[in-house]
This record gives sequence, C-alpha cells and structure tokens, in this order.
Amino acid sequence: MTDTPGPADAASEADTDAYDVIVLGAGPVGENLAERVHAAGLSAVIVESELVGGECSYWACMPSKALLRPVAALADARRVAGAAQAVTGGLDAAAVLKRRDGFTSHWQDDGQVSWLDSAGIDLVRGHGRLDGARRVAVATRGGGTRALTARHAVAVCTGSRAALPVLPGTDEARPWTSREATSAKEVPARLAVVGGGVVGVEMATAWRALGAEVTLLVRGDRLLAGMEPFAGELVARTLTEAGATVRTGISVDGMDRPSPDRPVTLSLDDGGLLEADEVLFATGRAPRTDDLGLETVGCEPGGWLSVDDSCRVDGVRGGWLYAVGDANGRALLTHQGKYQARIAGAAIAARAAGVPLLETDRWGAHAATADHDAVTQVVFTDPEIASVGLTAAAAEHRGLRVRAVDLDLGDVAGAALYADGYRGRARMVLDLDRQIVVGATFAGAGVSELLHSASVAVAGEVPLERLWHAVPAYPTMSEAWLRLLETARDQDG
Repeated sequence: MTDTPGPADAASEADTDAYDVIVLGAGPVGENLAERVHAAGLSAVIVESELVGGECSYWACMPSKALLRPVAALADARRVAGAAQAVTGGLDAAAVLKRRDGFTSHWQDDGQVSWLDSAGIDLVRGHGRLDGARRVAVATRGGGTRALTARHAVAVCTGSRAALPVLPGTDEARPWTSREATSAKEVPARLAVVGGGVVGVEMATAWRALGAEVTLLVRGDRLLAGMEPFAGELVARTLTEAGATVRTGISVDGMDRPSPDRPVTLSLDDGGLLEADEVLFATGRAPRTDDLGLETVGCEPGGWLSVDDSCRVDGVRGGWLYAVGDANGRALLTHQGKYQARIAGAAIAARAAGVPLLETDRWGAHAATADHDAVTQVVFTDPEIASVGLTAAAAEHRGLRVRAVDLDLGDVAGAALYADGYRGRARMVLDLDRQIVVGATFAGAGVSELLHSASVAVAGEVPLERLWHAVPAYPTMSEAWLRLLETARDQDG
C-alpha cells in the first residue's frame, strides 16, 4: 500500500522541507535505513538531538567492548604456557581508558557527519516530534523550529535508554547507568552493580579487571537469566575467581549519598547495607518514544511500538510510519536493529515504487525472521557467551518437541590449543519433528567466532542431514559442530 501526497499535502509542502523519507534518530539503525532508501533513489533526512552515531558508538557497543577486549586478551595470555610467564602485571587502566576514548572519537561525531554528507543524506540537529501524518516539527539547537514533510515514510529509530527504578534517594545518589559505566574517566575504588543481565555482567567484568572492588547484586537466582543456565554459572564462577562478590536473591530498597563527594550507601532487602563509591543500575531499558508526538497520529507515547515484519507500525492510517530497532522492542541489539533497517529500507523503497514486496525477495523485505527466531547475541565477559535462537526452555515453552545436546568444549582439539585447561560448554537445541537446529549457545574463550555458523544453521533451517556435510577445519573450535552432531547421533542410538 502506497501513500501518495494529495492536493492538500502538496500545498502544505510549499511551506516545509519535503523529503521522501524522514528518519528520527542518527544511530546505526537510522543511518542504515537512510542509506538504504537513498541507495534506492529516495531522498532522506535524519533528525538527531545528540551525537550522530547514537548510543552504540559513544555509550554502548564500542566503548564497552573497548573496555572488555584488554580483559580477554590478558586472560587468554595467562591461560597459555609460555605466554603466561611473560605476563607480569595487570591492566594499565589509564591506557585502557585512553584506547576506549579513541574508539568513541572522544565523543565527537565529525566522522559520522562526514559519512552522512558523502552518502548524500541530509542532517537536521534538534529534537524531532511528529506533527500529524507524515509531518515532523524539529526544535532546533538554535531555538527555532523547522518543519519537515515526508512524501512516503517517517521512521522512528530513536533507540532506548536505561530504565532506573524508582527508589528512595535515587536523585541524590546519582547512580550510574550504562552511559556512565562506559564513559567514566577513572576507576572507582568500590563499584556496586545492580542487575545480572548483559550490561551488569560485562561492566562488572571490565571494572573488576581495571582494579575496582566490585559487588554484583542480582534479584534472581542466577546471572544472564534469559540464556541457558550454564552461561550465567560460568560467568559467575569466573567473576568470583577474579575477586568480585556475586550476590543473588538480593534487591536494593533505597540509596543514600550525603553529598556528591561522599560514598553511596545501599539499603538491601535483607536488612543489610552496602557502601560503594559508585553504583551502576543495569536493570533494563525503556524506549525513547515518550516525546515524539505519537499522540498526533493515534499512537500511545512512551511504549514499544508494535510493528509488522517490515517494521511498519500497526494501526497507522496510510501505512507511512515505521519503527525500527529498539523502538519496536523486538530485539534490543545493534546488529538486530541494523538488520531491521535493511528490511524496512527495502520495504519503504518498494512501496514508494508501487512494487509488491514479494518481488523484493532479494532483500527479504517480505520475510523478516531473524528478529523472531534467529536473534544472535554475544556477551563479552570472561568467558564469552554466544547464543542464537531459542534456549531449550524457550523452545519447550513454545510447544516444540526438542532435545538439548551438550558438549564440553574442552574436549575439542581447537579449544585445548586455545587455552590450557580450557573451560567451556556448548549446547545445540534440536527440533525433533523438523530435524533442524532451533538454538545454540556457546560459553568459553573465543566462542563469539562460532556464532555465525550457528546463526546460518538456525536462520536457514538447515536439515541435520545436510549439516553433516559442513566439514569443520581441524584443529579449530568449529569442530564443536561435528562433536555436537555425533553426540546427537549417539543419543538416537
């Protein structure tokens, strides 16, 4: 369905800047979507209120992985005889933070802006809000207002923000969110981390290795609760061995910081107190959809936007509004948002040209599935955790008849060469009726490089009988695939 401007729309465009596509948000998702539609011949403008490059570039993926990479490199060296003897100290915190700053371009977006210019995509700096169908009003940095009109589509690519709990003393305590945790200029002496999800365990890993005394407080009974149980168990074990304190089944009831230069005291639900120099709350994300003017087009502000598989928002007359990436709540991961951007961009271009989506199969715009059944994720802790698709529990919850096939990764020659006494585990989740892999999880040093082969198997629904003919090179950790298949065969008798 296309949404061609009528006479009234044409008249209104005379007083506004008109583009084929308006993108709200200049993070990786918005950049990719704008580039995709521009490559298809449509004009595009991006509206951004902060830095071009978004959360990922300055406060999430890039700085966090820059902090974590030295941790993994040092751990790897210490686990190989010969190299271990050359390791005489810990991390140089100042050097790690300096390298991190380089990967964030020192929180300057000149390079990203230059890329937009080279790609032929316009940029408007300011806060954009919908102002009726296919219209966006931008409050610019200079205090003015700029009106934009979209001929074909507006895409909400505004991402998400850290969700802080409402607790007594929060305002005075000034707790860290993921932004402060990835951009801090010095190592706190004592860091309390609240939350056992990805951000919590990654930042606990990084700051402990940099010298902070870390206490991880988890409300549930294990870390990484959405993944296979062994993943969180291995991370907790390594964190504890590194000197961090991991406490499960505990919640924070309140905080007290008498002054900005004093420690913060956490009140715990068991009646105890914990003092720390900084506290990081890593307890979830919320969509940045609360001040976008969604009410002007019949949508509820502040929540995740429901979309179809081309990322078009449900229930908007004319089908011109899209929500891509975190804003739709499907998979809060940069690479998944960029995947959605490719799908949405192809769909927008096809609809603008009046071409049925089935004719755009080359881009998969009519059959997006990887944000449902083949979501990939890597947790860059020590050990790394890499997963795709469903856990065994999630698959059973869906009603699938499955089998979990487990492997000690230390039994694979490539892993034994990677590190002395290699500690890791792999699980393949099989759909017994369809004879395909619907999920895989790997835990161990270097396992992130195993993930794409798993994602191909899951997204492609490759039959087990064909996977036997994907021969892993010897001696690599990829031989885990052969061992998993052999184990599955042996279980069949």
